Amino acid sequence: MTDTGYVLTAIALMALVTILLRALPFIAGHWLRRHPIVHKLGDSLPLSIMVLLLVDTAAGQARAHDGLPWQELTAVVLVVLLQWRTRQTLLSIAAGTALYVALRVVQ
Repeated sequence: MTDTGYVLTAIALMALVTILLRALPFIAGHWLRRHPIVHKLGDSLPLSIMVLLLVDTAAGQARAHDGLPWQELTAVVLVVLLQWRTRQTLLSIAAGTALYVALRVVQ
């Protein structure tokens, strides 16, 4: 196979995989809606992803400056408390971000 043929075959295969991955939810939609594992993931995955993003971001920002990570911890505590009390994810993220930025500006 020539270089051009190899490249065109690779592009065609990547396009096929992309199309199949995008079509999968529509093809398997009926099965996915009824499967108990999908329902369990729908209940727990959004919270898990939010916790992972929060921990990763807070740890990364804490390493970015000298000193104790009190700004990050204060913002995390606010996010956790707001999420626990209001269950409003957008409010929790916005308030935690605003508090963190305000604390970093004051410093």
